[in-house]
Amino acid sequence: MLNAERRPSMAERRPSFFSPGPDGSIQASPLVVPHLAGIEDPLPETTPEKVDVVIAGTGLIESILSAALAWQGSSVLHIDSNNYYGDTWATMTIDQIKNWTEKINEETSEPKFYKDAKLYVSGLVAQGKYKSKNFGIDLSPKILFAQSDLLSILIKSRVHQYLEFQSLSNFHTFENDNFEKLTNTKQEIFTDQTLPLLTKRNLMRFIKFVLEFEKNTDLWEPYAKKPLANFLVDKFKLEKPQVFELLFSLGMCRNLDTKTPEGLARIRRFLTSFDVYGPFPVLYSKYGGPGELSQGFCRSAAVAGATYKLNHKLVSYDPNSQTAFFEDGSRARVTEKVVMSPTQHPPNSGNIPDQKYEVHRLTCVVEKDCSQWFSEGENAAMVVFPPDSLSSGNRESVQVLILGSGAEVCEPGTSVWYLSTIQQGPQGNLDLDAALDAMITSILRESSEIPEDDDLVEIGANGIPLVNSVKLGKSFKELIFKEQVNFIMKLYYTQYTSTPPFDVVTPDLFDLNKSNEFMPGASDNGILYTPLPSGEISYDEVITAAKLLYEKIVGSDDDFFDIDFENDEQDIRNNATNIGTFDENAIADDDDDDIRMMDSETVEFAGEMEI
Repeated sequence: MLNAERRPSMAERRPSFFSPGPDGSIQASPLVVPHLAGIEDPLPETTPEKVDVVIAGTGLIESILSAALAWQGSSVLHIDSNNYYGDTWATMTIDQIKNWTEKINEETSEPKFYKDAKLYVSGLVAQGKYKSKNFGIDLSPKILFAQSDLLSILIKSRVHQYLEFQSLSNFHTFENDNFEKLTNTKQEIFTDQTLPLLTKRNLMRFIKFVLEFEKNTDLWEPYAKKPLANFLVDKFKLEKPQVFELLFSLGMCRNLDTKTPEGLARIRRFLTSFDVYGPFPVLYSKYGGPGELSQGFCRSAAVAGATYKLNHKLVSYDPNSQTAFFEDGSRARVTEKVVMSPTQHPPNSGNIPDQKYEVHRLTCVVEKDCSQWFSEGENAAMVVFPPDSLSSGNRESVQVLILGSGAEVCEPGTSVWYLSTIQQGPQGNLDLDAALDAMITSILRESSEIPEDDDLVEIGANGIPLVNSVKLGKSFKELIFKEQVNFIMKLYYTQYTSTPPFDVVTPDLFDLNKSNEFMPGASDNGILYTPLPSGEISYDEVITAAKLLYEKIVGSDDDFFDIDFENDEQDIRNNATNIGTFDENAIADDDDDDIRMMDSETVEFAGEMEI
């Protein structure tokens, strides 16, 4: 077994299309998930002698590209030097995180893709109270807006049938030592007793405007080169709390420098995603984030004929003979291109794109369910710390994604906190620590596990602890909690990427050397390098990057996932030899074009629903 310590894969979690019922009769179940080589099925013994494209790295962008090419008709050999899927987008168990941390800290060669990884794991894991494989930790956590290119492709490609999604509607902004829940719907705005009537009117006027702001250029064009905050104050008379909510919770902007048109586009992204599938704007996948999506697209590519091999490293590529050479001594002739994640580069490669942008990350698994931060029936929340809201004097916002056990990424009674900032240098970690301290104070204050006033103590003027009699909800800057938050795991690391922080995604972000025939950083060796995950919390970059690569290989992106599944059952069965035994009933018509809510919180997309 390539990966003995791992979380169950999607194929193992979800049943076959037909399965025995309690009485022995055959009953319909959700669509079967095809097996992946190296996880459920053994790896192929041989490497194909000739393929159109070799893709090294099973990250999300590479996996989307692999599926798009395979369905277009290209023969694809998709490999990964790791023994797991996902590469820099992977979802890992705690033990896998330990191995990953050791590996990157031992790495001495340049360029660096990660550095300064510091890991703490509680002894409770070694003692068996918590099992490593019951945790799914994302290296690059992301959220999925309901109105997005990626969600459209998930539905169009039917990859959504391999996944399960849940809703996220709770967004909090840290202001004045408190977390303020985002007010973003008409009903919430009208019923909010803390908002003056004039502020409510101005907010409603802005929301109506931003949905079609591109048609009202006369109003915002004079501010096109100015920060959005100036526009919101001058034209809509909004106060700082509303400006920060719009910028940092709705827009998910990183700092106050975001220009007006870009900021308006980001706020519109949030508002147009609301109520697409329900009263929430954002989704995330159960069991893990980008790592699960990567597997989904790999499975789709495998069904379409792609060959998969893990623990398979490309050591060199000869552009003259168009031959790829692998570590095990095998080789393959490549008729089109070699596509590669920078992390999978051959030894002595001197043409790798410059990974000059930093993303500082802090991932914590805590012994608290943090349900106080979730909406009813949900298992996730976003917390945003705007610039200058932390004791560290942060210049960039700190964004936090919180996932509870209902997301199937941690055990009951625990939660996972993903903190990130694009602040460069040592200040980034200072900001993360300050944000973590604020979160700990907040969850202790709001926790229902503090039933009595004497669970809090106050420091008097002479430094002597006094019994506290204040109620929850007041300022706790000078209070000490008897209860503390226990960490099951805490991981710091700095991630590098060639993708600059962006406000609105464009192809230029991923094509830094436009004069070259190849991708950014590529020379005459015929290798196209893919971008590593950026600091953007959404998935906005992935389809743009994948389509750019696809166009460089095929010549046009017109048929990118232009798939007709109506009469493809036999073709898929014919290709099933690439992925092992394929259920005869795996492909079935699904006439239900609705979205079903599973277990009160899971969103399942059925049929070929259009967004």
